[in-house]
Amino acid sequence: MRAYAFSDSVPDWVREAAHQTLPALPANTKAVVLLDEHTYTVGVDGRATEHVRNVVKIVRPQGREAALPLVWFDKDSKLLSMHVWSIDPAGKEYAMKDNQLLELGHPGEGGELYDDQKARYAEPPGRDPGGVVAYEYEQRQRPYVAEANWFFQDDMPRMRQSFTLTLPPGFSYSTSWANHDPVQGADLEDRRYRWEMNNESAIDLEQVPLRPAGESLSARMTVHYAGPGLAEPREGTWQGVGQWYDALARERAQPTPEITAKAQELIAGKTDFYDKAEAISDFVQQKIRYFVIEVGIGGNQPHFAGDIFKGRYGDCKDKATLLSAMLASVGLHGDLVMVDSHRGFINPDDPSVLGNHVVAAIEVPAGYNSPKLHSVITTSSGKRYLIFDPTWEKTPFGQVENDLQGSYGVLVEGSQSQLIRIPVMSPELNRVRRSATFSLNADGSLKGTMTDLRFGDIADRRRREYMRDDGKHQEEFLRKVAGQDMMAVSLSNIKVANLDAISEDLSTRFDVQASHYATATGPLLMLRPRVLGSYELGVDRKPRKVNIDLYETMLGNDEFDIELPEGYVVDELPDPVKEDFGFATYQSSTVVHGRTLHYSRTYTLREVTLPPAKYADVQRLSAVIGADEASQVVLKKQQ
Repeated sequence: MRAYAFSDSVPDWVREAAHQTLPALPANTKAVVLLDEHTYTVGVDGRATEHVRNVVKIVRPQGREAALPLVWFDKDSKLLSMHVWSIDPAGKEYAMKDNQLLELGHPGEGGELYDDQKARYAEPPGRDPGGVVAYEYEQRQRPYVAEANWFFQDDMPRMRQSFTLTLPPGFSYSTSWANHDPVQGADLEDRRYRWEMNNESAIDLEQVPLRPAGESLSARMTVHYAGPGLAEPREGTWQGVGQWYDALARERAQPTPEITAKAQELIAGKTDFYDKAEAISDFVQQKIRYFVIEVGIGGNQPHFAGDIFKGRYGDCKDKATLLSAMLASVGLHGDLVMVDSHRGFINPDDPSVLGNHVVAAIEVPAGYNSPKLHSVITTSSGKRYLIFDPTWEKTPFGQVENDLQGSYGVLVEGSQSQLIRIPVMSPELNRVRRSATFSLNADGSLKGTMTDLRFGDIADRRRREYMRDDGKHQEEFLRKVAGQDMMAVSLSNIKVANLDAISEDLSTRFDVQASHYATATGPLLMLRPRVLGSYELGVDRKPRKVNIDLYETMLGNDEFDIELPEGYVVDELPDPVKEDFGFATYQSSTVVHGRTLHYSRTYTLREVTLPPAKYADVQRLSAVIGADEASQVVLKKQQ
């Protein structure tokens, strides 16, 4: 048992926050933030320190994790002090001693080899429904990032919040806002400014289907500050953000003789821009392992291209930097693009350095065109760039993964830096084509051969599933997929082709047998012509208040032939379907040719994000697909 200090060591601001009267809260509230105060102080040398006070009340058992005090730090964001208190549901007060605070290293997920980031955290007593946890800390901020980010909305209700900025003489500031109207800060004199955001409701997406990323909805304020001794530019514009990162990264992308030699080897015999860029991009995508080594500024600044090439590993910004260096060594031009993997998180109204990912932008020569270039943007100067992510190893060159489509990013190109919108890919680039021939017996059993062809991100997900284990896992996975549509199903003769050939269709072929596919009712035999696969969207009937995330564009096509049993004729067929919703189309038909029943359908999804007003159309689309997928053919036994 740990021994804790008690009673009068709990500060008055904790008691005051704990005893405030709460408004009526949603029934599913897990915890509520009673107080969240940030004081951000910039020194005369431009270095900043942040002081934070936070008080959380646990409402339900699931809220215990939300009340865990935890602060991340590294050598450039040193944690100067941290104190933790708690009040249990019975009102007993606790103060944790310094030696009771714990420390953990970065979890090292996603290929991280080393990261000097650590966290100090605590597990205070009394973390039960009705209990209160409070903590206070002071931390130095990174010296090379002249902005502060205040997040004042998340998945918990927040009662009292404030952000106070203190600047030295000669410094100025500006603010930008995401998902909230701008608010003028109160001038407290002595170059101190204060903003308050009280009674902020929680962002609750737990039961929302087709939900956007919570990060894309949370309100925040970004403070940009400038003054003597700070490198310019520091103004709160997207150009300024790009120039800031350009200063960190540009010199790192210089090609070495070894890089030049390899790039020349890769493009030997190639004269076309696309062929050259593809050869180099494929090398960085496939041959440079994703590993992360970050110390201090390394969380923002890439390593030198020469070191990345020599070690054959790096993180996202390293791989994009090496790609830029290799392109430059053969007369092509590439830049970095700062993005985030949560669609919508980078907000056009809020210029900031926030973001968790870096990809590449390859300049397309003036006048050059190719049908293979899909993820191309045009800048304000008229230049065209192909956006490509060398980290996402299963996305073919010329395209970009669905998580980034429709998102914004910062093209890092010195004084030409600007905000860009990453294109949404054509549905034809993310496709699934299923075809099969079956024979139906009079006892309702069905057997046949299925071919499944996939390309794009749809193939990426299937490839990753196949590569998790051996062939036995593939069989278990496919049986589970088939089992969603067929009872008592068995698979055999599974053949997978093009598992590593990402520019080709991933092909899966197998034999399938189901003993009770059709249902007999007297002289009638009823069966579903749509044998395998579903496109139905998960929707609810509630009013929609947030954007609809459809995840990806896609093109789906199914062609199934079912040979009918001897002695049966078709008595009833489903009506054909043809619906166009603008953002999506769906059509299907069921016809008979002799003794063969032919079912075909095509589903096209053209958008990744829709406004809430379109939810009624999404509901209707889902209903149309669901009704068609459940439709039945009725066969009648001939007398």
